[in-house]
Amino acid sequence: MELVICIGSSCHLKGSRQVVERLRQLIEEANLMDKVALSGTFCMGNCQKGISVTLDGKLFSLSPENVDGFFEDEVLARG
Repeated sequence: MELVICIGSSCHLKGSRQVVERLRQLIEEANLMDKVALSGTFCMGNCQKGISVTLDGKLFSLSPENVDGFFEDEVLARG
């Protein structure tokens, strides 16, 4: 699985660093380090909707508050 988080200016101000840190923690806790490639990129062009994240190319808009639900519903469901 490829998980890419926007770390551009707008997403950074909305909390992308916290999202990255929490996803890294959740991936480790679920022992998925060998199944999930976590990376960052600059602007994905979806700035107005929240922190842009793609999972295998599918775009999601996250916030630090909904990362756990996203991980459970999307990442663990594919894991």
